[in-house]
Amino acid sequence: MPREHPPLPTPAHDTPPEGVGEDVWIDVIRKMDEVYSDLLQYEVALEEKNAALEETQKFLFSVLTSMSDILVVCDRHGAIQEVNQALAELSGRGEGELRGAPLASLFADEASRGFMARLLAAPGVGERQHDRELLLATRGGGSTPVAMNCTPRLSPVGKLAGLVLTGRPVGELRRAYDALRQAHEDLKQAQHQLVHSEKMASLGRLVAGVAHELNNPISFVLGNVYALQRYGARLREYLEALHGGASPGALAELRRTLRIDRLLDDLQPLLEGTIEGAERTRDIVAGLRRFSAADRDENTDFDLAEIIERSVHWVVKATGSRIAVSFEHSTALPVRGSPGQMQQVLVNLVQNAIDSTDGRGAQARLEIDATCRGQTLRVVFRDNGPGFAPEALSRVFDPFYTTKPVGKGTGLGLSISYGIVERHGGHLEAANAEGGGAMLTLTLPLAAGSGSTSPRP
Repeated sequence: MPREHPPLPTPAHDTPPEGVGEDVWIDVIRKMDEVYSDLLQYEVALEEKNAALEETQKFLFSVLTSMSDILVVCDRHGAIQEVNQALAELSGRGEGELRGAPLASLFADEASRGFMARLLAAPGVGERQHDRELLLATRGGGSTPVAMNCTPRLSPVGKLAGLVLTGRPVGELRRAYDALRQAHEDLKQAQHQLVHSEKMASLGRLVAGVAHELNNPISFVLGNVYALQRYGARLREYLEALHGGASPGALAELRRTLRIDRLLDDLQPLLEGTIEGAERTRDIVAGLRRFSAADRDENTDFDLAEIIERSVHWVVKATGSRIAVSFEHSTALPVRGSPGQMQQVLVNLVQNAIDSTDGRGAQARLEIDATCRGQTLRVVFRDNGPGFAPEALSRVFDPFYTTKPVGKGTGLGLSISYGIVERHGGHLEAANAEGGGAMLTLTLPLAAGSGSTSPRP
């Protein structure tokens, strides 16, 4: 608060100096009062500014004291002008001892001192050295690496006034970076486990369909093998008679009884059928293994049409749904990426359509329309279910969000599918179709070297 000032003593008005008129003397007294009043106002303003300056100084001191990073301010000759408590604690020297000391005395090696000398000798105006690792001298003759930012400090007229250095011990940065990297790895691992868990859930729903799919070729192969076993016994009997010296008449009768000619005619179709059944079984198992395998950075060219057909077939067989599926596509839908991951997406989309049309029975419909335009493939899945509720449409791809009853869904299928499509450079969108029903649109880039083709049923 400004202090009170005693009134300035003034000469008596009734005793003007000799030779000075009374009017003149009164004007002099009035001017003296005005000057004195102005002086009082200036002093009050000065004390208010001084108080504000003290508050600012206290604020800056509290900021410098609270900083965990070290701070050094030096003039253009390299003399330290200001430091903070963090530097004093790290170096083991008091703030008073550091002020006025040469900047080079802070560093423990010639390389760090040489770098600071070069920076002071010819620093670029406005140039900033980001995270330059320097070796700082610490208490007890030790040293520690510090990541320093060195910024030129300019005067109001734009001339170099010195440097401002801020930094943090590299050990802390490395610990923080290691913690961040570990958290990132844990998150990636959790994401992979989540994707694989959802894939296993989808695989469980497909087991019935796959078992039925495998039953046909395996039964076919098994029947052919039994037939070949019987044919082998007949051939052995005939060959033993032939090598045993049987007469031509006996051999002819045995050949007719054992129906050797018919056996020979039937042998090639049996072998071809067995090979075909085995290959079908192999393809089904390969597709199942590709779908159930842990995610890899697989990047191959494949035909998406085959994946769609297989996914539709498996899901419909597994659920026993009577949904009618129509699929219009070009002769080939070549894309690049992971066939197993993309099959997981398509299984989820087909399963979603079957769940949406569950109450329609034989009237359930799913239309799949694939078109290629330029280097972009667009596949639309449109069902005739009730569609998405307005409040659900914006949350369709949110993790764990589901409108299905408890035990019917995890809320992860569409969310994981969205992420897989994004990793393949595509996009997955949800909307309500005109006339009713849900519509999910899958957009993917075509494989390099493939052009657009006209769609055909």
